[in-house]
Amino acid sequence: MAATLGSIATPIVVTATLDTTAARAAQLMREHHVGALIVVDAQADSGGAVGIVTDRDLVLAVMAEELDPALFTVGDVMTVELVTASVDVDVFDAVALLGRHRLRRLIVCDAAGRLFGIATLEDMLATLAAGLGTLSAALAGARDRERKERR
Repeated sequence: MAATLGSIATPIVVTATLDTTAARAAQLMREHHVGALIVVDAQADSGGAVGIVTDRDLVLAVMAEELDPALFTVGDVMTVELVTASVDVDVFDAVALLGRHRLRRLIVCDAAGRLFGIATLEDMLATLAAGLGTLSAALAGARDRERKERR
């Protein structure tokens, strides 16, 4: 059985609200060693994401424009056209989704559409690399077995 996003996604997601300042967002990213925050609506009970803000968003939209990060919020700079995927999506399909949308991370949702976690390109690469390592070992083992049987 192939790996799914639910099996590789990081379930601990750092969130921010629409009114979180860009400065605080950067601090949260540093404190938690993450490159993105999932933006949630504090007024909604849905548990779903309304946006995502990345370290790159902060640099390009705030810092490079020499704007005051204490005045601008994640709501001002976040991406609102979210690409999400269900926990049961196969990793190969998730990689295709990332490629199609030119993304580095996917927001992973449970069956009810609530935030489950986040799956990064690195998570998927590690999973695929482990699978390739297993395949490589199987090929080497088959070759060694054949040599032994043919002597």
